[in-house]
Amino acid sequence: MELDSGMDDSLEGDVAEQLRARRAVLAVSGGRDSMSLMHAAAASARGNIACIASFDHATGAHSARAAALVTRVAGELGLRVIAARASTAGRTEADWRTQRWSFLRRVALEHSAHVATAHTRDDQIETVLMRAMRGAGARGLAALEAGNASDHAVLRPLLARSRADVAAYAARTRLEWVEDPSNARANHLRNRVRHDLLPALTRARASLANELLSIGTRAAALRAEIERFVDRELDLELRGGSILIARESMLRYDAEGLALLWPAVAARVGATLDRRGTERLIAFTTEERRGARMQLSGGFEAVSHRGVLIVRRIDGGVPSGTLGLSAGVQVGGFRFDARDEDVVSLWSAKLPVGKALTVRTWRPGDRMVPAGGDARRVKGLLRDAGIDAASRGSWPVVLAGDEIVWVPGVRRSSAASVRSGRPVVTYHCERLR
Repeated sequence: MELDSGMDDSLEGDVAEQLRARRAVLAVSGGRDSMSLMHAAAASARGNIACIASFDHATGAHSARAAALVTRVAGELGLRVIAARASTAGRTEADWRTQRWSFLRRVALEHSAHVATAHTRDDQIETVLMRAMRGAGARGLAALEAGNASDHAVLRPLLARSRADVAAYAARTRLEWVEDPSNARANHLRNRVRHDLLPALTRARASLANELLSIGTRAAALRAEIERFVDRELDLELRGGSILIARESMLRYDAEGLALLWPAVAARVGATLDRRGTERLIAFTTEERRGARMQLSGGFEAVSHRGVLIVRRIDGGVPSGTLGLSAGVQVGGFRFDARDEDVVSLWSAKLPVGKALTVRTWRPGDRMVPAGGDARRVKGLLRDAGIDAASRGSWPVVLAGDEIVWVPGVRRSSAASVRSGRPVVTYHCERLR
């Protein structure tokens, strides 16, 4: 494909500026906006592209065509593509988002890069309105501007451009793309907002779009200031996927202060607090209830233990059954992949293929024989590795037959360490955040 290298194009200039001095994994779906991002980045910031990440949601023939288009055009542009396909088709927007972002974050982590998406100014307007409709606070109202100043931010090079700007760029550069038929379905909230609600509101109030953008910008500034305050003033401890803070330190703040601080604190372990959840957590903080616990949305809970407040995932949300070990299998917050790569840490193991390989979560009474040692309780191995009690119930153990041979990140047995020429398969475990 021949590129228009004219750097006077303002859209390409935006992309070059946003990607400057950063490595980026470009999220490209095959739609018009993401194909425009890929083309503009190849023309203006090629050296900053780590790779193209393309995820096929397996929702029909159009998704397969879109994935094939991304691979072909990226190849014509001389860009590397990493593609993946959902093993099962999601049914909701939330399902698709979870699958897509799990893939994108993994690729970005592997390349020590940021994820860059093709969201536009119109997407920001719609998102702020949707968040306002459900009563979001500053964290939610920041919408797509959230974390722009963060070292781990999602990059959005087209956020200052309108959807019409991107359409004009795509037409001028004669790009190909695939239309997603789900964008026209009225059963998706965003489509109803985009096609019905927002146009009607704008006819009644012409300044609405700019006002929504202003709300998002001011909310993003407040959110960034809160994050800096949390880093500077709160003594947080992140331990095994749980966040811990002394109750006394939170009691220094009134309810309004806690309403700003708790969402930022909980987000450090992936918990998202809505308004009701925040109010309940404020009451939980101020009431003296030793040993109490409270369920939060999204599979999280708050626990009060010996003067410490803990936000963590609920162990009961982790599958308790035994699963066959295979590439892509997930147990709780852990994902396993089979790749023929060197074993360089306790997060990888070469396992025998002559026995059935399974994975499940730790159970009280589990024992294993670590390589070079005697039989030990797995509980003690987890404790020695610094795994707190709150996380042990969701920690995976891998079995060959009925023998525990690997506790990812902790220890391996001789069966997963000494190979003596027998057939093996190499598995790697990733802790998802």
